[in-house]
Amino acid sequence: MKLNRMIGILSILLQKEKVTAPYLAEKFEVSRRTINRDIEALCMAGIPLVTEPGLNGGVSIMEGYKIDRTLLSTSDMQAILAGLRSLDSVSGSNQYAQLMEKLSAGSSNLLAGDTHILIDLSSWYKDSLSPKIELLHSAILSGRKVSFLYFAPKGETARSIEPYDLIFQWANWYIWGWCECRKDYRLFKLSRMTDLEMGEPFEKRIPPLPDFSQENVFPYTCQVKARIQPEYKWRLVEEFGPESFTTLPDGTLLFTFGFTDKTTVVGWIASFGDGAELLEPAEFRRDLLAFAEGIRKKYLET
Repeated sequence: MKLNRMIGILSILLQKEKVTAPYLAEKFEVSRRTINRDIEALCMAGIPLVTEPGLNGGVSIMEGYKIDRTLLSTSDMQAILAGLRSLDSVSGSNQYAQLMEKLSAGSSNLLAGDTHILIDLSSWYKDSLSPKIELLHSAILSGRKVSFLYFAPKGETARSIEPYDLIFQWANWYIWGWCECRKDYRLFKLSRMTDLEMGEPFEKRIPPLPDFSQENVFPYTCQVKARIQPEYKWRLVEEFGPESFTTLPDGTLLFTFGFTDKTTVVGWIASFGDGAELLEPAEFRRDLLAFAEGIRKKYLET
């Protein structure tokens, strides 16, 4: 625990110019005396930490000092660098790579090294997404509420939340926070948010970690079986994995998987055109027929 805490303290000092001992004590839920001992241990390890007393005092890393990269192995450093570069892909800047220089001890070879790992977390909507991430991150650090319009399948709503964590999951960015409307913690997709504004300060809670399990986020309510033409095998592999289907004697694919709602099932089957046939649930077949008839009628009228 002590080693993990010392690494955590070092990580904070790399990201903040100066922090106070009481702040670190609260962050790691230990006494101020324990933090002081950790700071002494870090100094003994060769990391020059500066402590300044007084109103604007605190703990900081000596200006101009770069941490010896031998504290971490080359593979560790390369993995960290890959992660930092991936964050730069969101902001369009090199601020995280600059942070990495503090760990490189001036070695340009490591920063330019060929790690064979390229991670791009940006999206097609990068121009609108990056400002959202920047504003939300600022709100989290400063402890200020944010308000926005949110567009969901059930409609458009105005929301105000206490933001706690930015999360990249399922190839999308989300914000995890306390929703004043729902009086509970909620996960919001950034691409569905507009008119984002920072509001008044709030007293921070101790938020739970979001539950990203399939059962919680995308609970299955219906089991679907469908016959898919073999030319669409790539879609099944990409969207659901190779375990989602079996190949029948005639070459067609028997697809079996759980879905969250009927609308999603009908839309997904329809996206194959005549390349898919819904087998189960049988009652969904009528909905699929009505969907097709509605489209047919609309185009006949024009």
